[in-house]
Amino acid sequence: MLTEKTVETIAETEGKSVYEHKPLYNVIDPEALDALFAPRADGTSRPVGEVSFHYEGYWVTVSSEGAVEIQPDDR
Repeated sequence: MLTEKTVETIAETEGKSVYEHKPLYNVIDPEALDALFAPRADGTSRPVGEVSFHYEGYWVTVSSEGAVEIQPDDR
């Protein structure tokens, strides 16, 4: 799931436990994020795309391919 992968990626980057971060649901609806790129009811793939949001000092971009990219928020 993209939500788990997002939290795990940031925790790994910072060398912390996933439990040391604020809940992801404080910034984005986890169910909606996972559903956004989940296969359709008939099993076909969703269109290609990505969504970005700010979480724990990073800009997080998740894609329909399941990739999670993080960039430090240097702004």
